[in-house]
Amino acid sequence: MGSILGGLMRRFKCGKPIVLVSGLPRSGTSMAMKMLSAGGMETIVDNIRTADEDNPKGYFEDERVKELAEMDDTSWIRAARGKVIKVVSSLLQYLPKDNSYKVIFMRRNLHEVLASQAKMLERRGEENTATDNDMLRMYQAHLDKVAFQLRFRDWFDVLYLEFSEVVADPERAAGQINEFLGGQMDVEK
Repeated sequence: MGSILGGLMRRFKCGKPIVLVSGLPRSGTSMAMKMLSAGGMETIVDNIRTADEDNPKGYFEDERVKELAEMDDTSWIRAARGKVIKVVSSLLQYLPKDNSYKVIFMRRNLHEVLASQAKMLERRGEENTATDNDMLRMYQAHLDKVAFQLRFRDWFDVLYLEFSEVVADPERAAGQINEFLGGQMDVEK
């Protein structure tokens, strides 16, 4: 009962929750953003980063998000209440706590994440200097830290989705997202 009352009080104080799509880079966050957009949710994107070979359907990003760690004024985020914005997992800690957030967190096999990142870097002619084992350890430690933060900060409510399961059964994933967001999406789309 306390968490329900706390959630209602937070909703009254903070207004509609901001829907966040988060995860590691190359974990399926753009795919999730595309699903939410297709389902009728309004997404906050600036279209500065355009579709390319690595994300042929687009990145669905807002460049301001990349500056969260250095920003003194994050009040612009309030405009995303009731809408969807993508925030990579490393920047979740910089979101202001005067909002409530419904986080759709994409998880993907870390070996697949690394392979996808390596392919992207190769296409761009960039080199990755860290070993896969170092990256695996770093990513796992990061994900553990983020899961802890999301669990114990009451302004976050989280739905974890596995990339492979979303790809295998997008209709089921859309149903889970719709339920998590209170039934406001067109699941068939």
